[in-house]
Amino acid sequence: MENDSRHRNDVYSVKVKAGKRRTYFFDVKTTKNNDYFLTIAESKKISDDEYERHKIFIYKEDFVKFVNTLQETIDYVKTELLPDYDFDNPNNYDDKDDSSNKTAY
Repeated sequence: MENDSRHRNDVYSVKVKAGKRRTYFFDVKTTKNNDYFLTIAESKKISDDEYERHKIFIYKEDFVKFVNTLQETIDYVKTELLPDYDFDNPNNYDDKDDSSNKTAY
């Protein structure tokens, strides 16, 4: 029963491991009125049994602005700040395949 209440408004979830101490969670959730929103959480291991967690909420009316601004910011970093870094090289990342980290409820 506890598991049902924890996931009652979860629709979809993706976990992205980023290095040894950080994990990002992208979750689609529903409101009481059956509307949708996105949460992005960063969980950072700060000791063997302690985590620091930060979360932002993005509502459907902000999806396009958020994605456009995020892409604009990433493009700036790629072209202006790190033009020689090979972002497409899979050897630059710890996880080669994140497909098993996706969950639809």
